[in-house]
Amino acid sequence: MSSETNPLLFPEGLPPFDRIRPEHVVPGMRELLGRLGDELGRVEAAAVPTFESTIESIDRVGEKMGRAWGVVGHLMGVRNADALREAHESVQPEVVEFSLRMGQSKPIYEALRKLGESPELARVGPIRKRIVECALRDAVLSGVALEGPARERFNEIQPELAECATRFSNHVLDATKAWSLTLRTREEIAGLPQSLLALAAHAAREAGEEGATPEAGPWRITLDAPSSLPFLQHSRRRDLRETVYRQGVTRASHGENDNTELIRRILKLRREEAAILGYEDYAALSLSVKMAPDVATVERMLEELREASFGAAERDRDELVALARAEGAPEASELRPWDVSFWAERLREKRYAYTDEELRPYFPFPRVLEGLFALARRLYGIDITPADGEAPVWHPDVRFFRVREESGEDVAAFYLDPYSRPAEKRGGAWMDDCIGRKPGRLPVAYLVCNQAPPIDGAPSLMTFHEVETLFHEFGHGLQHMLTTVDEPMAAGIRNVEWDAVELPSQFMENWCYHRETLLGLSGHVETGERLPDELFEKIVAARTFRAGSDMLRQLYFGFLDLALHHGSDPDSGESPEDVQRRIAKRTTVIPPIPEDRFLCSFGHIFAGGYAAGYYSYKWAEVLSADAFAAFEEAGLDDERAVRETGRRFRETVLALGGSRHPLEVFRAFRGRDPSTDALLRHAGLRK
Repeated sequence: MSSETNPLLFPEGLPPFDRIRPEHVVPGMRELLGRLGDELGRVEAAAVPTFESTIESIDRVGEKMGRAWGVVGHLMGVRNADALREAHESVQPEVVEFSLRMGQSKPIYEALRKLGESPELARVGPIRKRIVECALRDAVLSGVALEGPARERFNEIQPELAECATRFSNHVLDATKAWSLTLRTREEIAGLPQSLLALAAHAAREAGEEGATPEAGPWRITLDAPSSLPFLQHSRRRDLRETVYRQGVTRASHGENDNTELIRRILKLRREEAAILGYEDYAALSLSVKMAPDVATVERMLEELREASFGAAERDRDELVALARAEGAPEASELRPWDVSFWAERLREKRYAYTDEELRPYFPFPRVLEGLFALARRLYGIDITPADGEAPVWHPDVRFFRVREESGEDVAAFYLDPYSRPAEKRGGAWMDDCIGRKPGRLPVAYLVCNQAPPIDGAPSLMTFHEVETLFHEFGHGLQHMLTTVDEPMAAGIRNVEWDAVELPSQFMENWCYHRETLLGLSGHVETGERLPDELFEKIVAARTFRAGSDMLRQLYFGFLDLALHHGSDPDSGESPEDVQRRIAKRTTVIPPIPEDRFLCSFGHIFAGGYAAGYYSYKWAEVLSADAFAAFEEAGLDDERAVRETGRRFRETVLALGGSRHPLEVFRAFRGRDPSTDALLRHAGLRK
């Protein structure tokens, strides 16, 4: 199939999603790899120690690869299907092999090394100097300096790790799709809110129960988060809660979708990779490219937060036990993990006198989007306008938007894929870059969420958590879209240390607790009425509800990830499950059940970019809370101060991308180093 007929090989612009099919992947990628192999050879033959001959030349090759393979990877996340998987699996080793060839190019590395040692480096400017330094570091981590058997083994490890990660992710998706619980009696749905009944009836109809209705059932509960989470919060059937919970924490741990051995293999390969590159373990390798200087520094930060949150989490647990006892519930004698969400929701309703279901009608998705875009205009001086129909999309629910300056000048664009599709779309939420900025080209982002879809003609009614998630991913998108760096390798999120990349996303979540912002994006689905003040006050008061438990949960994941990659030897006899139990003793107040295998669905560290880096969420949350404190200090009700601080945030955190070290960027905005004070204050764990 020639490039004229293969839409995967689009030369520039937006991807033609309306024409790309799984059958295009293998021939398209093989044709592209052949062409790029020739081009790389010409670049190597002409390599001299200049920025243009090294960085710019190799980036042009990498960009052509990323354009096509990035689309394939994106579709694997949002339109996963057997034919696409088979095509991806067929050609992935060849893509990895070519990527290794680029990363291990001796002619380019030698030219880069000479550039790094020459006076020319001082003349190229600070941005290009940082790019060269990072490129040299990355080349070494790609194995360019390895020789003989070490190089051969390193090059065997990389495609196997890529294959393991893909299989891990596919197993989780398949295991999620494979299980459901069908409810047929009124007693089985006791306590379930109307929104969940509507979603469950919709799921039942999609599964073949043609007559399913929210009123009469049957109702289908799945492991997809919009279904399972509210079920655990509201179902009065403790036995059914236990069933759903157990299925969730043992997902992808048995049968044909079992990830148990993949986890062991991934950890062993990572440890071997680190040793080949001369690192003590994979954590040391991972942190060599992050903002945190070393493992000890990360552990100190995590431990400081653990000490601040553990006692609060114990008090949270005791409050749930007391409420269950007061209600005469049998679980008061032994609170189990499947009881926590249910009793926490009852306590929150009792203490703050509102429910998630009361909030949903105030957050119809179209209204929330309007409010989010209004905040972006207020803080950053940008206008966001719908451009549906101007770009091909991969699903009818996907929206397309353009971002403009207030003057009307185009700045960027983004796709928004908001709704859950458990049959083909992986869970969670994420942002990714579709097109990066460079002179003459504007950036484009993918924003992907998994909120409850519209049902029976009504708009999607969002939970407050889903509103926060949308703000979070939009924050990621802003850093990609509002960059002013014209060097592609340092624009937007590129070249940003991984443990700083959550700063703008978590920063945006803080605005969900700002009165004018939240009230401004609310509007009752039937009356248009804004969220009442008393409900807003309850939301703010509830912000610190179980803050110790929520923080401890994230620390549990962070400590566990670090322990698996630092000081833990897969061949020592201590299994990953043993490590999990060891860490749980210090970071949970209700121990995991013996059958817990949540590691088998922990895609962040086994199929994503967070290996030995899950701590990044808390590391960046320190930065983001401190950044929001700048707005608090300026005065959140002072419109001029908010706009001035917002523009400064845009001109530093959002604009500078990876052109400077993130600590320098933070100092440029805040005027000092970050502090944990704001995070602990926002969580109610410090005055």
